[in-house]
Amino acid sequence: MNKQSDLAQRLKNHVYTLAGDIGARSLTNSPESLHRAAGYIEHTFQSYGLQSHREEFDVEVYTQKNRKITADSISFESVNHSSWNVVVELPDDTNSGEVVIVGAHYDSVYDCPGANDNASGVAALLEIARELKERKIGKTLRFVAFTNEEPPFFRTAQMGSFRHAQSCSANNERVVAMICLETIGFYTKELNSQKYPHPLLKLIAPSVGDFVSFISNFDSSSLLNQCLKSFRQTSAFSAKGLALPMSLKGIQSSDHANFWKFKYKAVMVTDTANYRYPHYHELEDTPDKLNYESMAEVVSGLASMVYGLCR
Repeated sequence: MNKQSDLAQRLKNHVYTLAGDIGARSLTNSPESLHRAAGYIEHTFQSYGLQSHREEFDVEVYTQKNRKITADSISFESVNHSSWNVVVELPDDTNSGEVVIVGAHYDSVYDCPGANDNASGVAALLEIARELKERKIGKTLRFVAFTNEEPPFFRTAQMGSFRHAQSCSANNERVVAMICLETIGFYTKELNSQKYPHPLLKLIAPSVGDFVSFISNFDSSSLLNQCLKSFRQTSAFSAKGLALPMSLKGIQSSDHANFWKFKYKAVMVTDTANYRYPHYHELEDTPDKLNYESMAEVVSGLASMVYGLCR
C-alpha cells in the first residue's frame, strides 16, 4: 500500500468510527456519544505520540420533558452539561510568539451521523497532526477539535470555537492564521453538481463539484491567497478560492467566523457542503457516501500547506 492509499484508509477508519460506530454526536440528544467522540480524538492523538488537553466549559441545554405533543403547552427542562474542545499544541522552534490554528468541529447536527459534516474534517485534523508532528516549525501550531458547532449552539457563545477564539484574544495571542476544516469529503464529476449561494458566482466558478474550496472574508484575503498558492505548489488536486462579503449566505457557517469576530485572519476549507453534498444534515450522511481517495489528496495538500504557514 502506497502512502496515499494508506492515508485514505486511515481517513476512512476515522470517519467510520466517528459517524458509524459512535454515530450522532450532540449535547442535545446524545451527550454520551459526543463525549465518546472526544475520547476517540484524544486516544488517537495519544497513539500518534501527541499530548492533548481539554478546554472545558459548562453548557446549559434545554430539552423537552415530554416528547408527546398535546394541546397543552410543551414543558422543557434545563440540564447543565460539561463540554470541551480537544487541543494539541506543537511548539515553536524559534520562539516567534506567532500561532497557527487548525480546527474542525467533532459534533454533528441533531440525531444525524455526520460523516461528512464533520467527521471528515476531524479525520483530516488528526492526519495533518500526524504528518507534521515531528517537523521543525517557526510558529506554534495548534490543533483544536471544537465542540458545539451545530444548532442549537451555532452562532452563540456556547460554540467551542467561540470559547477558544475568545481565550486567544483575552490572552493577547498572536494568531496569524486559522484554518477551519469543514465538510471536506465529497467530490463528484457529475455535471451541474455544484451550486452556489448567489447566482453571480455561477459565472465565475465551476459547475462540477470536483474541487476543494477555500473561503475567506475580505480582511483575510491575504491569508487566502497564501493558502491557495501553497496548496497548489504541492497538490495537483483542483482548488478554488474566493474572498467574499460576510453578508453572503453560508460564508459564516462554521468555526472560522468566530475568529473573524475577534479580528483574526481565518479561512474555511470545504467541499462547499449543502451546495454540493446531497446528504447534508440528513440521516443519509453516512461514511459510505465519501470519496476517500480524493479526500486523501486534499489532506495531503493541506498538510503541506499548513507546514508552509508555520515556516
